[in-house]
This record gives sequence, structure tokens and C-alpha cells, in this order.
Amino acid sequence: MAFAERIAHVDMDAFFVEVERLRDPALRGVPVVVGGLGPRGVVSSASYEARTTGVGSGMPTAQARRRCPAARFLPPDHAAYREASAAVFTVLESFTPAVEPLSVDEAFLDIGGLRLHYPSPEAVAGAVRAALRERTGLPASVGLGTSKLIAKLAGRRAKPDGVRLVPVGEEVAFLHPLSVRALWGVGEATLSRLEELGISTVGDLAGFPAAALERRLGPSLGRHLHDLAHARDPRPVEPAAPVKSVSVESTYDTDLVDPGRIEAELLGHADRLASRLRNAGVRARTVHLKVRFGDFTTVDRSRTLEEAVDTAHDLYRAARSLSERAGIGSRPVRLLGLGAGGLEPGDAPRQLGLEGSSWHDLERAVDRVRGRFGRASVHPARLADDEHD
Repeated sequence: MAFAERIAHVDMDAFFVEVERLRDPALRGVPVVVGGLGPRGVVSSASYEARTTGVGSGMPTAQARRRCPAARFLPPDHAAYREASAAVFTVLESFTPAVEPLSVDEAFLDIGGLRLHYPSPEAVAGAVRAALRERTGLPASVGLGTSKLIAKLAGRRAKPDGVRLVPVGEEVAFLHPLSVRALWGVGEATLSRLEELGISTVGDLAGFPAAALERRLGPSLGRHLHDLAHARDPRPVEPAAPVKSVSVESTYDTDLVDPGRIEAELLGHADRLASRLRNAGVRARTVHLKVRFGDFTTVDRSRTLEEAVDTAHDLYRAARSLSERAGIGSRPVRLLGLGAGGLEPGDAPRQLGLEGSSWHDLERAVDRVRGRFGRASVHPARLADDEHD
């Protein structure tokens, strides 16, 4: 018989920070904040030492500096975090194929089938955490329960670097003292309406008549929240669906006005996007450009190509065409994003062309060099600066 508490929620602790600490042990034990360092920067991740001062994800970096001036502030290295994330999910998938990613550092696991290998859900959680420590060097917290809702909320209470199990039959007792903010679907607007009804805890919500709740919130949301308040959450763990799109984007501390700088940024985006496509083993049939101008007007343009591509050369050529359609050059640019959709396997048959495969061969050679010496070892010539030179 499978474990009753068969759902595990695994959440890496202060993931970006801990990846940085692996690279620089001097960061251990001190407040660390990872995020944008410019005047428009926001916090991506904060160590628990920094969190005690009120610093949290999504906070403007300037505010975080005021709250925790002693913290070490670091820019994010997303390539390093993606690499670490891949290692984390390799570990998780070595326990069970039923892994549902929620983000780069968080996932649900269905561990019901592991009862023949481990005596209890806690033993599975301990083995997962130990394997993550041994094979990635990173800490994780694990919540265990009979449903996704319970496992995720238990995981929050397991932090940092712990395990929390809510036994079968104790779900309602665990849920009812919690704030209604803890439930999926309760944002600021819904919270305000619930508070008008005198509802502040999950227990209050569970005791409120379902019909009245549906009239106030609408049938779908009212029924959803009433079910959650009674610990009814039948959703299964669903392994990841194939990737449908890949994208990169940057928000700039100072609006871009120089056409040459804008073109260089597009080339850099194309280079990073092409690397991600090749690493994922896919090619893109559609290219998307996103532009946010200085007045916060956002424009999206897309183009479907005759042949699926995975090189910076082809992506940049498409991006240049789209930038003309988006009106880039007429106004200062605050944000640039480049995306790839219509993905197909990288080993799918290709139509032979007159240009040959020189760009494919060249960029795969660049991948091999970067894999050995790091991404900064090779740049498109146009992106080289004095430091790289």
C-alpha cells in the first residue's frame, strides 16, 4: 500500500544565494542579497540572515540596502542558476519520474511508489535532502502531505533546511489556524472581500456557508476556496510538459537611445537564446520580440520562419527585422526581450539549403569552448569590450 502522505513539496532554500555561496564560501553566515544592482533593480533572492531585517524577494534593491546595509549585494548569474537547477532536478528524478516543476528551485513529487524502498515519507524526504546536499551542495526543505495544498504549506513551515509532515487525518487541524492568505487564489482583492465578510483564517472560511461564498466571490472561486478550506485538493502530480517557448529579456537601468547599443543588446539576447535552445535540444519556428519604451508602452512583434532555427545568426537576423516593425529607434527603450516558440526537436530532419551548415557548426564549436572554459570565454566580436579584449 502506498504512503497516505504521498505528495512531497521540495523547495530549495534561498536558491540563488546558496548557489553564490557554493562559489564563494566567504558569503556563508553573512547577509546576502541577489538582485538587480541599478536604480531600478529588485531583489531576486535574500539569505535568511538578510530576511531577518525585512528584506524579501520583489523588494526594490534600494529599499533592501536601507534595511540591511551590511548585506553583500550580488548581481544574478542566471546561467549558473539554470545549471544548478538542472542538477537539482536530476536528483529529484532519480527518486521518481513523477516530478512536477513549479520553478527552477521548487517541485512536487509523488512518492507513493517508494514505500518498498523507504519505511516512511519522512525517510524519503531525508534521503532526498541528503542526495541534494551530496550531489549539488545545496540545502532544501520538504513538506509532506496527502495533497499538493497540504504539502506546499507544510514545506513553508519546514524552512529553512527542514522537513514537515502533516499526517493523514490532521489536515483540517493544520489548515484552520492559518491566514486565508495561505490559500491558492487569495490575492489582495479576494482578501479584501473575505475580510469584509469577517473571514481572516482558513477556519473562518470553512465555517462560512458555501452558497453565500459563491454569491460573493463567484461560483468558481467560491467553490474552489471552500474546498481548500476543507482540505479537499484532488489534483495529481503532473510531470513537466514539453517546453513550449524559451525567452530572455533585460530591463535597463538607463533607457537605451543609441541604435548601435540597441542592436548590440539584440545580438546578446540572440546569442543567449540560441544557447538555451541548443542546450534544450530544440529549434524554433517562431521568433518574438518584446519592447517596452521609456513611457512604459509595450509592443510585441513575432515572425514565423520558413525553417526552424537554433543559431544566434538566424535569431538576430529575425530580431532586426522585428525591431523595425516595432518602431525601435523612435523612442528610448526601457526593456528588450527576445523569445522563441513553435519548438521542435533539434534532431528533426532539416531542409538542405544553399548556405550550408557553417553557422550551425561554428556555434556548436562555441558551445564546446564555453562548456570547458565558461560562457565568458567566447563572445560575438560586436559584444567584446575593453575588459574582454
